[in-house]
Amino acid sequence: MCSGKCSRCIGVSLYPLVLISIICNIVLFFPGGDVKYAKDGHITQEVQYMGGLIGGGFMVLIPAIFFTLTAENGCCGIRFGMFLSIIFAATGVAGGVYSFIVSGLGVNYGPLCKDGGVWTTPFKNSNSTYLTDQKSWAVCTEPKNVVQFNIGLFFTLMAASSLQVLLCAIQMINGLIGCLFGACGNKEEA
Repeated sequence: MCSGKCSRCIGVSLYPLVLISIICNIVLFFPGGDVKYAKDGHITQEVQYMGGLIGGGFMVLIPAIFFTLTAENGCCGIRFGMFLSIIFAATGVAGGVYSFIVSGLGVNYGPLCKDGGVWTTPFKNSNSTYLTDQKSWAVCTEPKNVVQFNIGLFFTLMAASSLQVLLCAIQMINGLIGCLFGACGNKEEA
């Protein structure tokens, strides 16, 4: 397979993952579908770090665009373009790792919720044991179902960022092959 075509395939595969990351991060700002929690500052710090928007979103979108453009006829045969794709892929890996770490912390610490009339993160020191103890989720009285909300979206971000890191790592190898041996395996295409 031509490494330029592989770049295009990876770039196109990253677009839905970027979209999922951005949407999940934006939705995390509105627990219970209400803007008042974001307006009043009652969201976790991990949401404010915007791992899905910055890391899994824009830091992966730019490499995805470049990978897609690398496959174009004017750029496919240029070894320098494949070299640049390695650098862009490293940026994508960094973005995916950032998104994964922030999401992991979001799952580990749990949501910010009202517990006994006080806004707190009741599961912060639970070492993630709250994930299997659904009865303990009842301590969060507001926003409604915020534990399920956070767990679902942060796990989705973790899955998307894992795939982003994997695809960008594959592109790093593909870019190295394209840089060393040319963008296409067939001499007539190069």
